[in-house]
Amino acid sequence: MVDDVDRAVAEPLEIFPVCHHSPASALAMARRLREKQPKVVYLELCEDMAPLLTELRNCRLPVAVQAFASDIEGFPPDWAPLSVVAPITEASAEYQAVAYALDTPGVELVLVDRSSDHVFQWDTRHEQSGKPSAEAAEPPAEPSTEPSTEPEAALHGEAVGVEIGDLRPRFAELEQHLLRHGKVRHWSEWWHQYVEVPLGDSDHDTYRQVMFLIGSLFRRLAPGQGDRVRVDEDRERYMWTRMREHLAATGTDPADCLYVCGAFHAASRVDEFGVHGTGGFTISPRTATTWQYGLIPSSHAAIEAQFGLAAGSVSIAATEWAKNLKRTRVKPYRLEGQAGPKKPRPTKTAARATVPAPAPEATEDRLSGFLQRPPALHTLDEAELLGWSVDIVRAARRNGYLASTADAIAVFETSILLAAMRDRAKPTPYDFQDAAVTCIEKDTVPGRRDVRRLVEIMMGGDRIGQVGYDALPPLARDVHDRLAPLELNLQQRGVRRALLDMASEPDLRSCSDVLWMLRRLLPPGAARPVMGERRLGERSIQESWDLSLGTHQRALIELGYEGVSLEQVLEQRLRRTAYGAQATTAQVLAAVEDATLYLGGRRLADELGTRALEVLAGERSVDGAPEVLRRVRGLLAYYRTAEPVLPPWIESFVRAGYAHYCTLLPTAFRDEDATVGQVAAMLGFLFGMESLALSLGCDRTQLELAVAQSHPGDQAKTALLWAAQVQLGTLSRGELRARCDELLANPLVVPSYPRYLSGFVHALEPVPGLADVVVEAVSNAFGRLPDAVLLPWLPTLITTLRSNAAELAPLLIREAGRIFPARLAALDAWVPPWRAQPETHALPSSGAERGATLLARYPETCDAVADLVGAGEAWAPADGRAAGPTGVALLSAHRATCDAVADLLGCPEPWAAAASAGQAPPLTARHPATAHAVAELLAAP
Repeated sequence: MVDDVDRAVAEPLEIFPVCHHSPASALAMARRLREKQPKVVYLELCEDMAPLLTELRNCRLPVAVQAFASDIEGFPPDWAPLSVVAPITEASAEYQAVAYALDTPGVELVLVDRSSDHVFQWDTRHEQSGKPSAEAAEPPAEPSTEPSTEPEAALHGEAVGVEIGDLRPRFAELEQHLLRHGKVRHWSEWWHQYVEVPLGDSDHDTYRQVMFLIGSLFRRLAPGQGDRVRVDEDRERYMWTRMREHLAATGTDPADCLYVCGAFHAASRVDEFGVHGTGGFTISPRTATTWQYGLIPSSHAAIEAQFGLAAGSVSIAATEWAKNLKRTRVKPYRLEGQAGPKKPRPTKTAARATVPAPAPEATEDRLSGFLQRPPALHTLDEAELLGWSVDIVRAARRNGYLASTADAIAVFETSILLAAMRDRAKPTPYDFQDAAVTCIEKDTVPGRRDVRRLVEIMMGGDRIGQVGYDALPPLARDVHDRLAPLELNLQQRGVRRALLDMASEPDLRSCSDVLWMLRRLLPPGAARPVMGERRLGERSIQESWDLSLGTHQRALIELGYEGVSLEQVLEQRLRRTAYGAQATTAQVLAAVEDATLYLGGRRLADELGTRALEVLAGERSVDGAPEVLRRVRGLLAYYRTAEPVLPPWIESFVRAGYAHYCTLLPTAFRDEDATVGQVAAMLGFLFGMESLALSLGCDRTQLELAVAQSHPGDQAKTALLWAAQVQLGTLSRGELRARCDELLANPLVVPSYPRYLSGFVHALEPVPGLADVVVEAVSNAFGRLPDAVLLPWLPTLITTLRSNAAELAPLLIREAGRIFPARLAALDAWVPPWRAQPETHALPSSGAERGATLLARYPETCDAVADLVGAGEAWAPADGRAAGPTGVALLSAHRATCDAVADLLGCPEPWAAAASAGQAPPLTARHPATAHAVAELLAAP
């Protein structure tokens, strides 16, 4: 390890080792930059992120530099989208280097780490987990902390984190040894106690040698020579190769340069190390993946969650950074125009930026003295600790805790006691946190936050960054511009209520269109409609929205990587869904509906509709039949009301769907994997679209053959088949009722009767006219079955109907409400319609005369029917008598129609051709109630 330190110190190109988000590193960096004033700063950061660093001045830290790729080439398709983030906070050494280089004339900033593309090229750990993993995910999680449940912890999403100076033991036993002997709970506390505080007041040489030693220790004790060590060494070769290339191309003196990297990489032993390295490393070319770059908001909680740090450690580091600045009076660097405190005035040392740096001298040994010297005893700052104790009690009372002044005193004394037990002269923020939890938090947490979280907020809070308007991608800026008429500060975090009255302000319709597209593209909470809806053929005149675009700024920025406008992104996503390898017909029809709703026009909708026809032809299952039926019905209803003619694609879809489902129907009835709901949806498509399909040239015989070839084994599908046969006319309603009676009369079938009822209820989808038969079947079961059979059977019926036919139950309930009496008093004398005895007596002569008179009184109706069927004879009374209509010949001329009606009504006698004038047809005589009802309806005498 001493050799590693000597080698790094002797390097002509000064190496500055850092640890990510370390206040000591940031303070030492600010000091060294003002002292050395280097002309070139080499920074360990992805080299392709360099053009984006200038946009940091338009943001409020912390933010993360992001590289994003949705369309990938050269990587497995299931990796998409690829995302790499590099968080930047103000209390970090990399930000000090960036701010110095960008705001100091004549200084060049060069990023030398591997590109975002190489991050995934070199990641081989996905072979074990199935997906790429974050770089900082390998160290063990903090043992005494729980993962944050705050929404800010997910600001980085699933991105791979890249950070300068991941300095943590990779040897689990070493970390446990340090934590046990350091009397601390987690690694963040150990680093704060034994590295941050001692190095806060050290000089530059001591700081460098100590960090070199720590990096060498962790590097040499890294377990094995696995993939991670290989990737680390390749990164070091990559960075030194890039630096030597830049020095050779520009002729810069290495003494005028500063190399900022993690302490782990500073103690490298690769052959390419140093400006005089001997190894020749070949950098592999990038893949054809197109990368997009931008800035996304970050937070302390997001950084802690991604890099395995203890909750609150980054906030405590920010507080420590502010305290160190006040104590040491070091002036940090800040980008011009950066949101936050004002930038300090340049000092006289800035004028030395163009002065050549003195030749490096041999650095004396500062490490031995630092290690042998006992730690400085920091006296207790009673005022600071007392302020903490008072503030935490105040915060606890605001969050529902029954805290008092006595608790503040207890926290104060317990903090000192814990520090003494841990051999510390001064309580650290972690000691104070433990004391607050011990003294204030009792059995339960009354509010949303516990005391530990309250301490983290009090110590600096979870600062959340914000990307300024000028640093947003074009799409995000376009969204804010188009929503400007709402007069809301949409960049601010939190929920904003937007009220849109399009009736009085028609210009707000464009804002409504943008909001509906945002609801379709962004996470659910970004744009939530409170009032108003958008469906096919419907537009609201008033809307109310809850908007939180500032909270979901990352999602909006990543949306900007896919296009320059919302319409373009939505069209791309719809095409990607429709033309995907796993696309189903239902998904493509949903894309057609979205294209019609949000984009308007017919171009994209017609194209996607043609694609739906192609997908339907290739499907061999009926899994999506219910969704297909619902989507096609909605689109047909919309086009019939909004368009003069149906689009050609939907006519072709109905024609192809009719033949497709007829072909699959027998197989679906036998397939055990096909549910009764899916088969019912197929029949719903066939019967519901039958008239349109037949008008487009389909053959009904194909459906009749498909039903005849269906032989289900399941009870529910059997009932569904009976309903289809009734609809086709091959099974009468009387025969269906007789079959239901047989099922109830068979004791072996009664336990499975709920399955039959489930099939009947599903049959209401394709055959809604059977609602009265289903009500009759259910009522007969309740009326005929004894309690010993009915009571155990009833829960099965309820659960079956609820799980299999919940959406069709309202239709059944409405039919039952129509049939059953509305009052309880009428129930005793009520006779069900299906039990009422039909009238069998013959129709008297007056009844026959009455029916014939009815036909004679309304000749226009018969004339219209005669013209429709091609009968030329006009309606006229015979011999001037109203009772002798010659229109009876029309009934005799079309016997097939009368025979069909007779079969439907259960009249077995054939149609008598010799019906004389003035004589009622036999069908009318057998059903006088029908003639009487029509006569009364028309007010015939």
